[in-house]
Amino acid sequence: MNFHIQQAVRAFILLCFSVMLFKLHYTGEILKFINPKYEGLSQSASVLFLILFFIQITRIWSAKRHSHHHNCDHDDHCCHHEHGDSQINTKKVIAYVIIAFPLATGFLLPAKVLDASIVDKKGGMAVLTNQKKTKKENIGDDQKDLTSQHSKVIDPKIISEKEYEEIKQILEQSHMIKMKDNVYSVYYEEIDNNPDKFKGREIELKGFVYKEDEFKQDQLVIARFSITHCVADAGIIGFLSEFKDASSLEENTWIEARGVLDISTFNGAELPIIKITKWKEIKEPKQPYIYPINVKIF
Repeated sequence: MNFHIQQAVRAFILLCFSVMLFKLHYTGEILKFINPKYEGLSQSASVLFLILFFIQITRIWSAKRHSHHHNCDHDDHCCHHEHGDSQINTKKVIAYVIIAFPLATGFLLPAKVLDASIVDKKGGMAVLTNQKKTKKENIGDDQKDLTSQHSKVIDPKIISEKEYEEIKQILEQSHMIKMKDNVYSVYYEEIDNNPDKFKGREIELKGFVYKEDEFKQDQLVIARFSITHCVADAGIIGFLSEFKDASSLEENTWIEARGVLDISTFNGAELPIIKITKWKEIKEPKQPYIYPINVKIF
């Protein structure tokens, strides 16, 4: 029997991809990379890699063949394509390195949660104020369509328009607004679009601290990341907040806070602001992200 090392390497790579995906799902770290609605697709990929691994195993060994020296010009059955056992060259080495890179990072590097440094790279408060200006310009007859395209986090599935309206109604009737993860984006969208409606109401939320040089000493943003598909499209959402202890808190500190909603302006945009009355430092949640979904319009 002949042992084909390149076929063995390919089988090993397929196995590694399957194991890596299984590990991410087993530990729950997969949710630090993708929206939960894609878990099934990711699990299917893990199974597919495993199936391909077993198929690839059959190519590692082959029966020995006698050497035949004949002229291909006179042999209609002469094979000209490469079976994967040709000599290793620079091009193949580069290809293997490129394929192995995500495996190395997946196994050796811990999953890193997005933080304030990423907010800076994405534009920080400029993003929040631009979102606000864009929304204000587009509010009108197309409000319902605009709403259906933005972040709606109830659970990782599509909800009906009726369910969405019921959640908004609960928000409008709440004297104490609790920004739980399963309704965070729905509430955030409504409060950000209609700050006047919610002015003076109490609100309770959690998030990580983000600051900018333009902020006053008593200001910071209590921020979260919203992930539509994967971390590559993560967007920042959050509330500008004021309280006397703000200057003592470092960026990326997770806090749980309670306060009263008010209205302020930043960079020419009108924004809801929270006047914090009570807060405490907390550990980073096991699931730090907000996951948007779509509202199905019937």
